[in-house]
Amino acid sequence: MQAQLFNPEQKYNSFSDLLIHVPGAEKLHFLVSAAITGYMQQLKGIVPDVLDNLGRRFIAFENFRFEIINSDLRDVQKHKIAINFFSKPLIWHDTVDNYLLVSQEKGQPETDFFTNLFQLQPYLSIHSLKHID
Repeated sequence: MQAQLFNPEQKYNSFSDLLIHVPGAEKLHFLVSAAITGYMQQLKGIVPDVLDNLGRRFIAFENFRFEIINSDLRDVQKHKIAINFFSKPLIWHDTVDNYLLVSQEKGQPETDFFTNLFQLQPYLSIHSLKHID
């Protein structure tokens, strides 16, 4: 439905063609993101696909970005999206094999931490690191 705003003559069938040929078509990322609002509310601020070694979801997110990867008006099988979650800061304590030992960031330095151990996995990215003495 949103693509019709940028393609009233139905001249282009793919999202990539719209991006190349139609000024402002990059706004479709934002316009289509409203469709996932209910899904995001169901998550209650927890990243859905990252589990700790006990099978629990534990990473809270503060923000997300919806992105259309590919789409084709003629073929629903070509619809591909990404939702990037931006977590609250975590403290990285150690790496054990391919697992990270982390805890929630606290305002004051503490000697005791409640930790989570989770496996590195595809599509998981560390955005930034801050060295704390």
